[in-house]
Amino acid sequence: MLRMIIERLLKIAVILVGITIVNFVLIHAAPGDPAAVMAGEAGETDAIFLAQLRERFGLDKPFIVQLGIYVADIVRFDFGYSYRQGMPVIDLILDRLPATLILSGTAFAISLGLGVLAGVLAASRQGRLSDSVISTLALLFYATPLFWLALMAVLLFSVQLGWFPAFGYQTVGADHQGLARAFDILQHLVLPATTLGLFFMAVYVRMTRASMLEVSQLDFVRTAKAKGLKQSTILRRHVLRNALLPVVTLAGLQAGQLVGGAILIETVFSWPGIGRLMFEALGQRDYNLLLGVFVISAAMVLIFNLITDILYRLVDPRIRVSA
Repeated sequence: MLRMIIERLLKIAVILVGITIVNFVLIHAAPGDPAAVMAGEAGETDAIFLAQLRERFGLDKPFIVQLGIYVADIVRFDFGYSYRQGMPVIDLILDRLPATLILSGTAFAISLGLGVLAGVLAASRQGRLSDSVISTLALLFYATPLFWLALMAVLLFSVQLGWFPAFGYQTVGADHQGLARAFDILQHLVLPATTLGLFFMAVYVRMTRASMLEVSQLDFVRTAKAKGLKQSTILRRHVLRNALLPVVTLAGLQAGQLVGGAILIETVFSWPGIGRLMFEALGQRDYNLLLGVFVISAAMVLIFNLITDILYRLVDPRIRVSA
């Protein structure tokens, strides 16, 4: 296990360097000049001022030189300096990262918990009305555009019913502390986390239902039935335990996708995470900040995949034996 983790970490480092190079090339190939954006915000259009800005931030160097310097800095965990914010990129990301992790983690728990529960219920009632209702709702949530679902949630639960705050991370100017602050953040978290979780929940419902129906037809389940075991025992200890293996794999893959899906949710609900930070950096042509968010997001996806591989080896004895 330790050898596998070390090998995967080395591969992750190599992949991150490759991702950094590709993102650097693509971003610098896009139209727009960050020096011109900064000069426009300062109200200056003089060519000498533009040249000074390019020299100050290293934008006057050849492209290959800029790439080499940036990759070397990333290896040293130096993500550069934000042109627009006037702060180190790593400080900006670390300031916004907790909000994204809270949102993504809560949405992941909602989607996985409700998805597996609904999938088990649908599989245990195959062909009945409840099975059809659960499957239909799952398809509906999956087919509905995420931004539309978010806007409808705001209109219904915030504007019409007034149950939850519509935007933000916490109440502005409230200055809550301790449990009061945690409860305030929780109130603001309900709508964005639930909206994001319901979208991904649909996949777990379909996967759990299909996997349980497949496992229930295997010989060892028939043997358990022939022994006279209770249906609840067979369902819990024999069917569900084996049916969860593909769900674990899917959950590991989608854990990284939740970070990407959070970008849209953070924009709609004004949630101050790295997704919204990336959206702001894109409009401001803040190359270093944009690249930094890409690298951190890619690292999170790769780490989630590593955790999934570890969990899979712990859950499935066959992988431990073959390894």
